[in-house]
Amino acid sequence: MEFKRKDVWGLLLVLLLGQLVAFSMAASSFTSSLIANLGVDAPLTQSFFGYLLLTLVYVPIVLHRRQKLQIAWYWYLALAFIDVQGNYLVVKAYQYSYITSVTLLDCWTVVWVIILTWYALGTRYSFLQFVGAGTCVAGLALVLLSDAESTGEPDPSKIPLLGDALVIAGTVFFAFSNVGEEYCVKKKDRVEVVAMLGLFGLLISMVQILVFERKSLEAVTWSPTMISLFAGFAVAIFIFYTITPFVLKMSGATLFNLSLLTSDMWAVAIRVLFYHQQINWLYYLAFTVVAVGLIVYSLNESSSDNETAASAEAAAQYHQLQSEDDSTGSGQNSGIQERTHKEELHIC
Repeated sequence: MEFKRKDVWGLLLVLLLGQLVAFSMAASSFTSSLIANLGVDAPLTQSFFGYLLLTLVYVPIVLHRRQKLQIAWYWYLALAFIDVQGNYLVVKAYQYSYITSVTLLDCWTVVWVIILTWYALGTRYSFLQFVGAGTCVAGLALVLLSDAESTGEPDPSKIPLLGDALVIAGTVFFAFSNVGEEYCVKKKDRVEVVAMLGLFGLLISMVQILVFERKSLEAVTWSPTMISLFAGFAVAIFIFYTITPFVLKMSGATLFNLSLLTSDMWAVAIRVLFYHQQINWLYYLAFTVVAVGLIVYSLNESSSDNETAASAEAAAQYHQLQSEDDSTGSGQNSGIQERTHKEELHIC
């Protein structure tokens, strides 16, 4: 009973942290869409301030420890490069596509993560886990349907196909980033992972800003509204990267991305709060469907982990008993040989 209660509380904690990550993701999407609507095209600069916050907070902690990095720096560099490109492509997509399209195609991260964890990390999924993932995607489809019903006339300045292509490419980068970060936080120190991701992400963003966004930044009018939007995006990204390692360590990249699906519902709630728009009844149905899907997936993930741990423990006990039997057998054989040797000496 005690273990079951711990499992339930652990599950609730994972779901809560996942929803905090989803809310921060929704806040970053909200600020990105507002910045794009104001005519500012600076996705790398938006990410730069987020990486700057991570560097200022976590790098001093790593330096204070005065310990050698547990993972080689070039692996962190590669992980940060992949992460920066994913952020760039998805944020850039808001310039060309609608928020509903970005949200729809962003779900492909779940598919890529399942494929990558299956082949790269050897993760195996049960039928009910696939049912849970499919249920979450179905709930997201209801959110998109609700969003589409409230959408006005299309904007002629948009290029949806280009935006969709950017999002699809970004989801591939995010999948590699999530799986790589999951491996790092489960094997090594998560504070070091976040610190190095922030530091190398900051350096890579600076280089790419000088190459790709220098002219765009010169055209930006830094009004108090614009500064607050960039600051809000940076804080949301900071919260996102701070909580993400905990979710990845406690659950995995797949459940992490399934939790992010509810960021669309949080985005709808934010629009209602700020713009006082009416919410479609499909929103409540979608929230329930996604919640059920998350619970089905996480419960089956916990049971599969318990079965794996139990089988590993049984195997360890088997090897221990086998070694004890071998040692006992060898001890008996040595005793028999010693007695035989003594008898031969006595006869002589």
